[in-house]
Amino acid sequence: MNAAAPLQSPAHVLVVGGGGRENALAWALCRSAGVEAVWVAPGNGGTAELSGCRQLPIPESDHGALLEACQEHRIDLVVVGPEAPLAAGLSDRLRQQGIAVFGPGADGAQLEASKQWAKTLMVEAGVPTAGFWKANSRAEALAALEAQGKPLVVKADGLAAGKGVTVAETMEEARAAIEEIFAGRFGAGDGASLVLEERTHGPEVSVFALCDGEQMVLLPPAQDHKRIGEGDTGPNTGGMGAYAPAPLLDQAGLEQVRQLVLEPTLAALKQRGINYRGVIYAGLMLTESGPSVIEFNCRFGDPECETLMPLMGPELATVLLACARGQLHNAPSLTISGRCSACVIAAAQGYPGEIRKGDRIDSQLNSGDDLQLFHAGTRRDEQGHCFSSGGRVLAVVAQAETFDDAFARAYAGLGQVHFEGMTYRRDIGHQVRSN
Repeated sequence: MNAAAPLQSPAHVLVVGGGGRENALAWALCRSAGVEAVWVAPGNGGTAELSGCRQLPIPESDHGALLEACQEHRIDLVVVGPEAPLAAGLSDRLRQQGIAVFGPGADGAQLEASKQWAKTLMVEAGVPTAGFWKANSRAEALAALEAQGKPLVVKADGLAAGKGVTVAETMEEARAAIEEIFAGRFGAGDGASLVLEERTHGPEVSVFALCDGEQMVLLPPAQDHKRIGEGDTGPNTGGMGAYAPAPLLDQAGLEQVRQLVLEPTLAALKQRGINYRGVIYAGLMLTESGPSVIEFNCRFGDPECETLMPLMGPELATVLLACARGQLHNAPSLTISGRCSACVIAAAQGYPGEIRKGDRIDSQLNSGDDLQLFHAGTRRDEQGHCFSSGGRVLAVVAQAETFDDAFARAYAGLGQVHFEGMTYRRDIGHQVRSN
């Protein structure tokens, strides 16, 4: 039998979403071999300025308009950034019309959309994860907590924009978190459900697998910084910075994660009849007994995505298309830079609580080969001026041969950016920096 012809690069790509992750994806795809144009819907104040990138004012929730845009612009590949449209079935809608999509269908997106579903799948697959208890009512959750007689991790079952997890230090804190979930803070109210989980201990690391339903390509491990305060203090955020490749996992450790976590998960999805074509994000705790899954996500992490994209080679668009078509075996190898990548987030005053918006952003920083400015919560007015519009506003990312140099370059770049109330941590990467 003759070998299949090599997969062609997608000429026209649509990125769905409007955050920093989507800005970074669009930037990397614009630089991919064979790509002629990238559209972003709805995009932000930064995507509009990317060379080769065009912005579409279509909300990620408007599946019908996104389908029409794909047909109008002859889109060869759709890359879905956020979890909400994946859970709502956007990939399914587009695939029904013959459009290649990097991003799982609604069935696979349950990995993130339902923690109960994901934990059950992990147990069935033999994937290492903390012990847990499901609860579908307030009384059931409180009874399970009292039966354990110790603080547990409390996780709202559905999508909660990264805010539905409480790592309780006391029984009172755990009870309060349960009450909060069933009071409807995350939208479900009396119909809410949750997972109570044993606490595990160790450093955290994120691993991303690009999957085509059968095979996968692993990206370098990354480490996020969730806390708002320096020294990893204060409330959790969506992420204040990241770096890659995280030395917590060497090549042997990454291979262990593949064998213990990712391959069994992909096999379990397949056993359930789920053809998972997209990224599996494994958030891991490296415990004394080995890697343990804290959570799965069905999309790239943010800000890990901003950290990783500058390390991707020119084959990225073709590899994502291969995943979308179930043809990784027919794709070129993805080249990945061996350099260190460092990312620092500039957030709005008040984040992660009540934030100020509408501050004009002044920047002298231009994205290039070694230093990038990715926009997250920004918008532009009719005159082209850029303003803050969200909690995490900008990501400054830099690459160098060492982490010391990469972070020095990133913080120097941050000094070229200003908006009123700009907040950032000065110790991102403290685990790998010598200064």
